[in-house]
Amino acid sequence: MIQTDLLIIGAGPGGYRAAEYAAKQGLHVVIAEEGEVGGTCLNVGCIPTKAYVHSATFAEARERMTTVIPQLRAGVEGVLSHPNITLLRGRASFVDAHTCSVCGDTVTAKNTLIATGSETKWLPIKGLDDPRIVDSTGLLQLESLPKKLCIIGAGVIGMEFASVFNHFGSEVTVIEYLKECLPALDSDIAKRLRKQLEKKGITFKMKTAVENVADFDADVILMATGRKPRTAGLGLEALGITLEKNGAIPVDDNFQLSTVNCQLKVYAIGDVNGKQMLAHAAEMQAIHAVNHILGKTDAIRFDIMPAAIFTEPEAACVGPTEDQLKELGIPYECRKAFWRANGKALVMNETEGMLKLFSAVDGRLLGCHAYGAHAADIVQEVSTLICRDTTVDQLRDMIHIHPTLGEILHAAVAD
Repeated sequence: MIQTDLLIIGAGPGGYRAAEYAAKQGLHVVIAEEGEVGGTCLNVGCIPTKAYVHSATFAEARERMTTVIPQLRAGVEGVLSHPNITLLRGRASFVDAHTCSVCGDTVTAKNTLIATGSETKWLPIKGLDDPRIVDSTGLLQLESLPKKLCIIGAGVIGMEFASVFNHFGSEVTVIEYLKECLPALDSDIAKRLRKQLEKKGITFKMKTAVENVADFDADVILMATGRKPRTAGLGLEALGITLEKNGAIPVDDNFQLSTVNCQLKVYAIGDVNGKQMLAHAAEMQAIHAVNHILGKTDAIRFDIMPAAIFTEPEAACVGPTEDQLKELGIPYECRKAFWRANGKALVMNETEGMLKLFSAVDGRLLGCHAYGAHAADIVQEVSTLICRDTTVDQLRDMIHIHPTLGEILHAAVAD
């Protein structure tokens, strides 16, 4: 029998961040992980994908991935070696609201945090047993570059891999049911990005439903139709909760589970709660959940969540799209700026790009959507400014270094 202040199930970005933070606050932590520490993001998601993005060839990407991932994984294991943290290797399953079984060990915790992440969401179509079809994990395990790659889904995963494998020399076709790619991105920006990728040789088939993968002329078929919360085997029935329609664990604003009869001291963060499936969202949810356990307050703004798509060129966004502002009936102003008018972009030979900045009628910044070199860095600045209720006039008075791409943002508010 192991007794602890906090049991964490899952050692991905949210789980290990929660363990690190809680341990530094003096809590005794047990963290259970049935696979490799680091979770999907480090092992088969964000990190290996970016190793591909920043490599010139497929062979170089494969080599880079084999060096970067173990190095970062060792770093996570170092974090989890804190004297207040005990790492258990194995699957955790609830016995009751305060007790879990972890590979033969019984762990009783004052608080439990579920951080099991997500897994591939497969479309219910014909041909899923076709050996050519893979998810993102399977694609990263390929030992040879496919001549023809077909991607089902034009979301973040699909678009990033389309850009990467096109760069490596594969013939890439993307099939998407919706009328435009990247639905979280402003439609004007998304369309411009897609057109730019078409110029690079990627074929897009929009507003196209997939019924049978046998119809595809491809060496490899990537299923990139999203992800779903990973809850199988957790024994959630012991908690008396009902999952959301999307399979997510229901939580309140503090990421704490609640039932009709009682308030459980159980939390769920990251992809498994289905709110914002981003590694950085999981990390900040982890901090907030631990703060709630400790009785501490914080000012984390979960309504302001920046995101990036690492295509070539990259794209990023924070806040509502222009279409959403119109649908909600929110009065706004839209300002635009272009990479081609920026000196640093010209020097870098990165002149393709556009930024849209939205503000309320009182001048407060509402959001920013952009594509172009280092768009994520620019949008991150806007995200910070929105968190501080910055206005257009205040941004106009902020000095930006010359020559930098950051001047593109400043250009959007120039008189």
